[in-house]
Amino acid sequence: MNQPPLPECAPHEAVWIGFPSDPELWLGDLKPAEREVAAFAQAIHANGKGETVRLVAAHEDAAESARKLAPFAEVLVESFGDIWLRDTGPIVVGSAKSRRAQGFGFNGWGGKYDLDGDQDIGDRLARSAELPFAKADWILEGGAIDGDGSGTVITTEQCLLNPNRNSLTRGETEIRLLADLGFERVVWLGSGLMNDHTDGHVDNLARFVAPGRVAIPTAARDDPNEAVYKDAARRLKATRLDVVTLPSPGAVHDEDGEILPASYMNFYIGNAVVVVPQYGAANDRNAVDVVQALFPDRVAIGLRADHILTGGGSFHCISQQVPA
Repeated sequence: MNQPPLPECAPHEAVWIGFPSDPELWLGDLKPAEREVAAFAQAIHANGKGETVRLVAAHEDAAESARKLAPFAEVLVESFGDIWLRDTGPIVVGSAKSRRAQGFGFNGWGGKYDLDGDQDIGDRLARSAELPFAKADWILEGGAIDGDGSGTVITTEQCLLNPNRNSLTRGETEIRLLADLGFERVVWLGSGLMNDHTDGHVDNLARFVAPGRVAIPTAARDDPNEAVYKDAARRLKATRLDVVTLPSPGAVHDEDGEILPASYMNFYIGNAVVVVPQYGAANDRNAVDVVQALFPDRVAIGLRADHILTGGGSFHCISQQVPA
């Protein structure tokens, strides 16, 4: 039987981070998003005390910008559609000499964004890291699941049971999660955040902060996702998991007044730091303080992610760790 992936809090050899590369996708947010990604990468690198950062650029022009903004990083040039490597990159499982890269089918988050290069970037990244690669015959994005390293995984019905991904029942999905990733227990939440084009990825809603311990948001005033958070809390009461809470940023809008899927839960757990996205909301500082209390062996850092968010995600969405 496959061993489940190590939890994100386990030591990393490196991390892949997608670097904004397409001016037609990012428009006026391209250069500010580049700077936000570079600041995130620098925090993870932690002056060599963190982990190796591998920035992945889609072409040489973007790679040149990446080298200028992040001279400490390794820069890879690999064609892709967009930067969300949590979803398109491989999930590295195992440890030491038994590591391997597990890939899955990808259909642009249910057919919404069909971009060249996203379907096989996982294979190419695995080969660049000299990791054996296998691709499962069903669709799964890395941001749709979060595991604690002991065999438990958390996900949402909205995403994994969505017919725009697979025609699988709940039981069939659980069998595949066991067969391909070694997960023995699936904890099902309901829906994800409002206006999340991923159809409710769990890494915006619930994250393991230790084996058997999961964090979820509590609603801010006039929070558009209050019902979602309450439903997640209700479902988790039926589990044996230890549940802790983080504040929510509340309603964060784009220039047209549309609500964006902003969440402090999209933090990244590095070797030396935990980087928490910030949105200029009242709870920004409080969220960092709570994360710091949850990870006393690391430094919690808050960094703005407004321009990355215009693309639909944040720091966790653009990164995929390589376990040591």
